[in-house]
Amino acid sequence: MGQDARAEALQAKHKEIEFILFEEERRPLPDFSLVHELKRKKLKIKDELHRIEVHS
Repeated sequence: MGQDARAEALQAKHKEIEFILFEEERRPLPDFSLVHELKRKKLKIKDELHRIEVHS
């Protein structure tokens, strides 16, 4: 997988996680452990996207 394709896949995954996180936070009783895990995953993806940009 090329750098561009990898970056696109990561951006899509980031958006998907962002949507799930938004929906979870809107619930009357959100699962805060899930919220924390989703935020951690988003940050990990963001860091990887940054590494791809730096090495391009």
